[in-house]
Amino acid sequence: MPRKGIALVISAPSGAGKTTLVQRLLREFPQFGYSISCTTRQPRQGEVDGKDYVFLSREEFEQRRAQGYFAEWAEVHGNLYGTPLAPVKDSLQRGQDVLFDIDVQGAAQLKLSLAEAVFIFILPPSMTELERRLRSRALDDEATIERRMANARQEMLESRWYDALVINDDLDTAYDALRSVFVAASLAPFRSPDLPEALLDS
Repeated sequence: MPRKGIALVISAPSGAGKTTLVQRLLREFPQFGYSISCTTRQPRQGEVDGKDYVFLSREEFEQRRAQGYFAEWAEVHGNLYGTPLAPVKDSLQRGQDVLFDIDVQGAAQLKLSLAEAVFIFILPPSMTELERRLRSRALDDEATIERRMANARQEMLESRWYDALVINDDLDTAYDALRSVFVAASLAPFRSPDLPEALLDS
């Protein structure tokens, strides 16, 4: 019998290297699925309703939110985004692992709606190194860098309730730690409650 799927929730301040680590995890473990989010923004060219996003009116979104339809939701640049809860739970029950690459506020909501999820926070080795990485990208102006640094301080304080903290100093070492958390979670007895009996009957 397949084990129950893992909802793996990964957060990090901008510049900590989360995207690189997540991409590496997906290459090694391609069984991860992504949930299709709902949004009130207009479709961009080439986006398909039901494939890239489920596009809703603001009224429809707010009605679903009031009904507890979303595992988490947020408002970004005047548009609402949300992750439907039922499809995620169905995927997990079928043994499908689901990855959430999400900010601290969204993770806090998932903590309430998906109690069995595993929460990992990626930390920079220091604030000095984080600032160096942000500047080396040459993507942001000074005001944006200052805002990202301020946000990073607040997010890192929130990381204390996560299940695992991974410092991304050396990429290979950080990935080994991230991978280990996922593998350990997959071996938890409650995810395969029928395994001992199945082996005894074999």
